[in-house]
Amino acid sequence: MPELRLTPSMRILAGLLEIRTGQTLSENRFWRIETLLRPIVRSNRLRGLDDLVAAIQADPAGPLARAVVDALLNNETSFFRDEYLFRMVSHDLIPALMEEVRASGREKHLRLWCAGCSTGQEAYSLAMLFRDHQARWPGWKMQIVATDISNEAVERAREGLFSQIDVQRGLPIGSLLRWFQPEGDQWRIDGALREMIDFRVGNLFEDGGPLGRFDMIFCRNVLLYFSPGRKRELFHVLSRHCGEGGYLLLGAGETVIGHSNDFVASRRFRGAYERARPVSLGAGVRAAGQAGRGGRP
Repeated sequence: MPELRLTPSMRILAGLLEIRTGQTLSENRFWRIETLLRPIVRSNRLRGLDDLVAAIQADPAGPLARAVVDALLNNETSFFRDEYLFRMVSHDLIPALMEEVRASGREKHLRLWCAGCSTGQEAYSLAMLFRDHQARWPGWKMQIVATDISNEAVERAREGLFSQIDVQRGLPIGSLLRWFQPEGDQWRIDGALREMIDFRVGNLFEDGGPLGRFDMIFCRNVLLYFSPGRKRELFHVLSRHCGEGGYLLLGAGETVIGHSNDFVASRRFRGAYERARPVSLGAGVRAAGQAGRGGRP
């Protein structure tokens, strides 16, 4: 296989992706640029990537630049991705959060955030999980906010229309029969589930409007494409939206360890993270004073 020639246009387009989304494209994956952008080049009657870059530079905020970023994003997802995680959410995390809410006297209402929701399968999986087990949680409500930087992905998520291939990936047959209706050669998800989810276009590194605090934040398989600096920045953003006693859930190959002090691994639930509790100045002064006296009270 001939070695890929890295052109200035490829580097500019990879840079555009990083500036707009924070995602970095390593040089060994630059081959994807030409492949993914070929339909855009053809539909705009351009001669190649050099012409595409020139057109974007003439209108940096225009629809062509947005289309390029959308095309370069990895929107890989599936229903109930990582079965273990959904079992933990259902059997451990939701009951633990409900216990906290009861103890605090708050309203019976849980808020979840799917950050980097792609075409919506994760958010819809959580909605199905909640509705399927609602008899265990009488009187409780769940709101899901799902955000993604891709306009195209969010529009598809809002529509709730999935191909045969989509519903065959991770979706139990019982859930398909209960929550979907056939529509031609595709499947339309139940409107009751769509009403539970607020899909929004949003950049994780920009203030996209008031999100509030959440009991659980799902940011899975997003960090894989960020530099260490961007990962630290993102964890700081997520910590500001994680409520007291809330949990952060990452992808199987992702961790906060070595990247952030904003979250710590949960001692109760393997694979979940909790917002780190700040150390009070008074506690630090007392500890220092005790150390100076040989640790005596």
